[in-house]
Amino acid sequence: MYHFKSLIASTLTAALLSSTTPAFADFWSDAAKGLAGTTIRGISESTPPSNYAKDVLGPAFTKATGIKVEFEATSWDQMYDKAIKDMEANTGIYDFVYIEQDIIYSYLARNFLVDITQALNENPNLKSPTFDPTKFTSFIDNFKNDKGNLFGVPMEAFIKVYLYRKDLFDDPKVKEAYKAKYGADLAPAKDHKEYRQIAEFFTEWGKSSGQEIFGTTVQAASGHPAAVYEVVESIFPTYGVYNWGIDTKTYGASVANGGRMNSPEAKAALTWWIGNLAYAPPESTSSTWDEVAATFAAGRAAQGLVYGENAAWIATDDKKSTVVGKVGVALPPVQPGVMDQAASGAGYIGYYDGGAFGIPHSSKNKKAALLWLQYIGQDSVQTDWALAGSRITHKATYDDPKVQAQDKKVDGYYTLMREKGPLFRGAPPFPFHNQVREAIAPFIYQAITGELKPDEALDKAAAAADAELKNLGYRK
Repeated sequence: MYHFKSLIASTLTAALLSSTTPAFADFWSDAAKGLAGTTIRGISESTPPSNYAKDVLGPAFTKATGIKVEFEATSWDQMYDKAIKDMEANTGIYDFVYIEQDIIYSYLARNFLVDITQALNENPNLKSPTFDPTKFTSFIDNFKNDKGNLFGVPMEAFIKVYLYRKDLFDDPKVKEAYKAKYGADLAPAKDHKEYRQIAEFFTEWGKSSGQEIFGTTVQAASGHPAAVYEVVESIFPTYGVYNWGIDTKTYGASVANGGRMNSPEAKAALTWWIGNLAYAPPESTSSTWDEVAATFAAGRAAQGLVYGENAAWIATDDKKSTVVGKVGVALPPVQPGVMDQAASGAGYIGYYDGGAFGIPHSSKNKKAALLWLQYIGQDSVQTDWALAGSRITHKATYDDPKVQAQDKKVDGYYTLMREKGPLFRGAPPFPFHNQVREAIAPFIYQAITGELKPDEALDKAAAAADAELKNLGYRK
């Protein structure tokens, strides 16, 4: 159970149904006439934002409408497998599903989802006056088709940031030892050479001081897509390799076919990443995004790239984290020129992650689900959700006093996301996302285990990607 569970649904609902918003209260009860007693079922990954929706927003929605919400929060793998199988078979098990930013293009290509814009236009009695897509951040654009119609209501959005142990970086003795060894001041790394140097230093420092601390985290589960995602979405961009190294016009992956997946820059990136394993905790080769967050929260790493949805609890929840009050937040290290490319819009420095809830065409309770999606898309429910899951989907949430107060406790994470968010980018609009990821995954895993050298792994990955893209009809 998430640590904000004390913020129970009745408290939130009381605020939402206060006498200052009679039109709002009347809308939910009126719109739900004939739907009360209906049960809608949804599935999502078990993350802080999803658990908040399950534990707090679901019960509040039920109290407001009489519509019950059964929320299955499960593993990332199970979430995708169950949702896709349900939509493929048209069985109608789920009335809403989690749509990660990188998978939306595949779902649209397969016509899995209800057009929310169209559905609201066709059912004006279900259109909430408190649901306004223009109040969302630009992240909402990821869930629109080429006509601008909405197919998912964002429920989380965050960047993958560089977390570091501020207490260690600011320790006078540590700083003195670092400068004595490297002739430089200890500070969050701006480039990969500095990052590796810091990783080496803290790994050695941990051994010499008898502390179980390592120089870096690495999201390198050798058999889980999380490792592939870390490489193509977090590491490649910092070396100036964008869109997984696939040319977005010709769909070539290999250098021979106009791509960059096995370019010198990509090979340098993978070599650097694999090299970091020497300075990472032993659990790193079994770590997905969840384990990386847990490793950092346990105080086992001095620095690491961590999904922002975990930033708040790592920095503030002393029941789950041993580094409360000790967390620093910075931008990822990049190669020279990459930051300029990102600032100009020609590139990006890392992954802008997040997801939305959408309604499958196979849903048997579309109208009830349509009300639920609007309920979670109101300004009024966003603040406490942001505090619980480090996620922001509405522009106004940044200015809320409670969010600004937490921002100080999380070393300006929200400010960083607001000001530097444009330097990050979501996954490329590839309908073939899953197929190509699976084609290249075995070679990334073999690089992790040492069966292949990084250069060999990317040569084979690029060839496999080319072959898969040709098989799918994207290349002649």
